[in-house]
Amino acid sequence: MKIYLATGNKDKKREVQEMFPEHTIVIPKDENIDFDPVEDGKTFYENSLIKAKALYEIVHCPVIADDSGICVDALNGAPGIFTSRYAGPDFMQGKPDGSKISQAEQNKFLVEQTTKAIADGKGKDRKAHYTCAMVAYFGADRVFVCQETFEGEIIDRIENARGTNGFGYDPIFYVPEYKKTSAELTAEEKNAISHRGKASRLLKTIVEKLLK
Repeated sequence: MKIYLATGNKDKKREVQEMFPEHTIVIPKDENIDFDPVEDGKTFYENSLIKAKALYEIVHCPVIADDSGICVDALNGAPGIFTSRYAGPDFMQGKPDGSKISQAEQNKFLVEQTTKAIADGKGKDRKAHYTCAMVAYFGADRVFVCQETFEGEIIDRIENARGTNGFGYDPIFYVPEYKKTSAELTAEEKNAISHRGKASRLLKTIVEKLLK
């Protein structure tokens, strides 16, 4: 069955497709659908619901949406829901004009900002986690949500960024139990422990029952 995924991120599509191999995952770009909802929620769940509802109102078919981000303990959980817009300590919630910096710059800023926060006594360690809120939207009265986390640490120096798998902040997110960054994990390893992998498995048990 075709399930729409409310994102423009092909890497997210790949990860979700791996979790739902029995179904065809389609993102708006695949069908030339103009899709750019305003994500003005205050939580991962709210933003996920905004995206799911917006796409459902276009396609009128089952929609999965997720909102995810990286949360650093020493930064009081930032950048959190502003992860994709984060542009360093001066623009924690994104630049006023809406422009974005490169992922390499985001990674460098986050490592440096975490290090400075710890040096300034604002945090004790480099612990961080990814959060993923995933919604299955089958209509206004049939909405299901699962939220999960992926625990790790921010590396100490940008020169120690490693790995070519994954995407986003994965090269600077160290996973102690594997002694690897998230970007060094295989797809199977990452899906087993990641925020999106765990949320997908929980949501899949619901979706499969609804699609029978």
